[in-house]
Amino acid sequence: MSESKEDNKSKREKFLAEMKKIVEEAKNKTPEELQVSYKGILYPSLLCSEATFQAMETFEAREDDLLIMTYPKCGTNWTIEILHQMLFELQNKEPTIDQAMFEFGKPEKYEDLKHQPSPRLFASHLTYDNLPKSFLKKTKILLILRNPKDTAVSYFHFLNNNPVLPTMRSWDSFFDDYITGNVIYGSYFDYTLGWEKHIDDGNLLVLTFEEMKADLLAELKKISEFFGINLTDEQFQKVQEKSTFKSMKEKSDKTHGNMGKVFFRKGEIGDWKSLFTEEQSKQVDAKFEEYLAGTKLGEKINYSKYCTY
Repeated sequence: MSESKEDNKSKREKFLAEMKKIVEEAKNKTPEELQVSYKGILYPSLLCSEATFQAMETFEAREDDLLIMTYPKCGTNWTIEILHQMLFELQNKEPTIDQAMFEFGKPEKYEDLKHQPSPRLFASHLTYDNLPKSFLKKTKILLILRNPKDTAVSYFHFLNNNPVLPTMRSWDSFFDDYITGNVIYGSYFDYTLGWEKHIDDGNLLVLTFEEMKADLLAELKKISEFFGINLTDEQFQKVQEKSTFKSMKEKSDKTHGNMGKVFFRKGEIGDWKSLFTEEQSKQVDAKFEEYLAGTKLGEKINYSKYCTY
C-alpha cells in the first residue's frame, strides 16, 4: 500500500473515530442543544462553532481549490465522491482526504489546511454571503441544486436518522419549520436566491440532482471541463461506475461507518409524494413562485416537471 493510501486510511479511521465520539456526546443533548445560531442561521452545534466560523473568515483560497456548494440533502456526498474519483483517475494515486465539509471541525483545522497539497477539495452548505471572501474571488464553484420538495422529505428523514442532529416530532412539524427556514442551515429559498444574484459572476457551474440522475456521464463531463480535470473515456467510465448511488450505498459502511445508512437512504426523484399533503404542496408552490419563479436558477430546477402531481 502506498504512503498516500496509508495516510488516507489513517485519516479515514480518525474521522470515523471522531464521528463515533460525537454521536456518543449527542446522546446527552436535547434537540435544542444540538443546534447553535450564528449570524441568524442555525447550525449543528457538535460540528460547528462560533470560533470555527471566525477562524474560517480569513482562510485563503487557492485558484485550483475545488469547491462544492449545496443546500443540505441536495447531493453533497455524491458530488464529493465524484470529485474524489476524478482526482484519483487524474493523479493515479489516492487524493488527500480530510473532512471535506468546510465549516465542520475545530478552528485549528484551517492552519492544517494551509499545508495540504493542491488540489484541495471542499464542500459546504454555507450561504454565498457566509463563505470566506477569498473563495468568491479566486475559486471555481460547483453548485448542486435539487427540487425543494424532494429536498424537504430527504432532510426530514436525515434529521430523524442522524443522531448528531435534532430529531423532529413529526413530518408536519418539520414542514412548518422548513417552509419558514427555521431549520439547520436556514431557508432553502433564501439559500438558492442568494446564489441567483451571482449566477453570472463567471466562476459558477450549476448542475441539478435530477440531471445527474438522468445522465450522470454527461454531467461528469461538464464537471471535468469546468475544473480542468482532463480524463479519457475509460476514466470517465470508471468514475461513473464508482459514483452511482447504488455503488456508494454499497460501500458506505467503509466510507461512513455506521452513518452510511443515514447518508445514503434512497436518492430518488419524486419521493416527496410519500409525505406531502396537497396543502403543503401548495405552500411550497407559493414559496417557489415568490422567490424563484422567473429566475435562472428557478428555471434550472425545472419545478413544473419535478414538483407537480
